[in-house]
Amino acid sequence: MFAIPGKQAVTITPKAATQISKLMTQAGHAGLRIGIKKGGCAGMEYTMEYVNEPDTNDEVVEQDGARVLIAPMAQMFLFGTEIDYETSLLESGFKFRNPNVTEACGCGESIKFG
Repeated sequence: MFAIPGKQAVTITPKAATQISKLMTQAGHAGLRIGIKKGGCAGMEYTMEYVNEPDTNDEVVEQDGARVLIAPMAQMFLFGTEIDYETSLLESGFKFRNPNVTEACGCGESIKFG
């Protein structure tokens, strides 16, 4: 799909890999699929869902026991993204550092691509 030889589509920080691996093991799923859908005040939103088996067109990224599947329609938007997992006093969750984003809403849930 959208690939550069020798370079993964996305990178996963050690914290994110640990969390994804833990979630996969607890729930018995094959991986975590990441996608993009229309919505939010900036126009697009990330989606995340557990999957039991990869789709033949998914881009598969495996690192430290974690498996992330990138939905076909999202591959060009997510290429170069770093997936992290952050914990603070108020919230914990996955964070996407995406170089393709040109604008994001104040809450950080919605994004826009140039």
